[in-house]
Amino acid sequence: MRQVSFVDAFLAAGFGRNARLERIDALIDWQPVAALLRRARPGETGRPPYEPLAMFKALLLAQWYGLSDPALEEALLDRVSFRRFCGLALDAPTPDETTLCRFRAALRRAGLGEALFQEVLAQLDRAGFVLRAGTLIDATLVRPAVRTPPSGSTPRGVESRSAHDPDANWTRHGRGRQPFFGYKLHLAVDRGSGLIRARRLTGAKTYESEVADELILGDERAVYGDKAYEKKARRERLRALGIKDRIQHRRRRNQPPLGRWRLLRNRLIGRIRQAVERSFSQLKGRYRLTRLRYRGLAANALHLDLIAIAYNLRTAAAPPRP
Repeated sequence: MRQVSFVDAFLAAGFGRNARLERIDALIDWQPVAALLRRARPGETGRPPYEPLAMFKALLLAQWYGLSDPALEEALLDRVSFRRFCGLALDAPTPDETTLCRFRAALRRAGLGEALFQEVLAQLDRAGFVLRAGTLIDATLVRPAVRTPPSGSTPRGVESRSAHDPDANWTRHGRGRQPFFGYKLHLAVDRGSGLIRARRLTGAKTYESEVADELILGDERAVYGDKAYEKKARRERLRALGIKDRIQHRRRRNQPPLGRWRLLRNRLIGRIRQAVERSFSQLKGRYRLTRLRYRGLAANALHLDLIAIAYNLRTAAAPPRP
C-alpha cells in the first residue's frame, strides 16, 4: 500500500481551502476555456512550462485580490488556496511575474479577451444566472496609467495628447464641465442578477450614445438608460425588436419643458437604472478600476475583459441574500 505523505494528509484535512474559490471553480466547465487558451501559443513548439488554464486562473486571482504581477507571484508561492484553484501541486513550481506578464501579452495578441468573456457568460447563462428582465446601460470615466498632459502644451484648437498613451483623450464632465483626460467604460448590466453582459472601452470623448447600440443585446425585455442615450432611431429599433423602451426623456433646445408624465417616467426609470451604479462602485472599489494599469486601448481592453470575467464569476458565486 502506498504510504500517505504529509502533503496528502495536509490536503485531506482541509487545510488551505477557500469556500468562495471552490464555489467559483464549480460554476464553470473549464475544458472549453482551456481549449480557447491553447490558441494563445500558436506556432510555438515544445511543451509549455505551465498549463494555460492555470495561468488564466492566476490572472483571475489577481483581479479578485487586487494583486500586481510581483504580488501574484508571491501569493502563488505561499497560499495553498491559490494553488488549489489553479491546479498547482504544493511541490510544483509556480510562474514568476515575467511569465505572467508574457502570458497576458499572448492573450492580447491572440485577441482572446472577447471569446473568453463570452464563453464564461454563456455557461453562466445556461446555468440560469442571466435573467434578461432588462439591460441597464451606463458609462463612467476612468483615468489612464499615464500623466495628464498639460492643456497648454499644444497650439490653440489642437487637443493635447500623451506620447505614452495616444489612445486616451479629453472630455468635459459634471455640472462644472470640468476637463477630464483618459478613457470611458461603457457597460450593459443584466437587471436582477447584476452580471455584465457587454462592455466597451473607448477614449473619454466618445459620447455614450455612440456605443449604446453595441450594448443592446436584443433578447432582453427592456432597456434602461439615462437621457444621454435618447435617440429617435434607437427608440424605433427597440420597438421593432419588441423590447420595452425605458430610456429617459430629455428637454431639447427651443422646446417646452417636459410634461408631468415624462418627468414622472424619468424618475421611475432612474430608480431602476441606479442599480448599475453598484456595478461601477464594485469595479472601482474592489477591482481598483479608478485608474487603468496599462498604456493603450488594446492592453486596457484585455484588462477590462479579465475584470469583467472575474466580476461575473464572483457575482454568480455569491451566497444568496436572505
